[in-house]
Amino acid sequence: MAAHFPINHHLRPLYRLLSAVAGLYMLVFGVVGFVQTSGAPFFTRDEAEWVLGLRTNPAFSLLSLIAGVVVLGANIIGRNLAHQINQLAGIVLIVVGMAMLALMQTEANVLAFSMVNVIVTFILAAVVGTASLYDRVGSSHAAAAEDAHRHSASVA
Repeated sequence: MAAHFPINHHLRPLYRLLSAVAGLYMLVFGVVGFVQTSGAPFFTRDEAEWVLGLRTNPAFSLLSLIAGVVVLGANIIGRNLAHQINQLAGIVLIVVGMAMLALMQTEANVLAFSMVNVIVTFILAAVVGTASLYDRVGSSHAAAAEDAHRHSASVA
């Protein structure tokens, strides 16, 4: 059974705004973190800095900057691009959070994650992932067809 996302949901602008704010946080964190950690080894764990409440090194700062640009840009552009990028970003953030949680106390913690980083990553994943559930755009005909299909499936 395929997933049925609502089309033209009435709260779509709110969800896009929340996802854009999450992307803006990632972008600002990435920029500030990259500036603060400049000169440190790229994957350092020993010289990691605390920036905007999170522990970071140049590698994590750069990844956050790129992720922020992608998520913020997609939500500014909107349309179904935001839906697809938000879905992908939500999944990637969950996977990264789980991986860093598993690797946190090991030498493989190349992004210098702390428990606070993991929690914030999961919160960002929840915001962006939830936004992806309600930000699909389509014609009024497609929205009516999706609504009819969704309601007929629940009756059966």
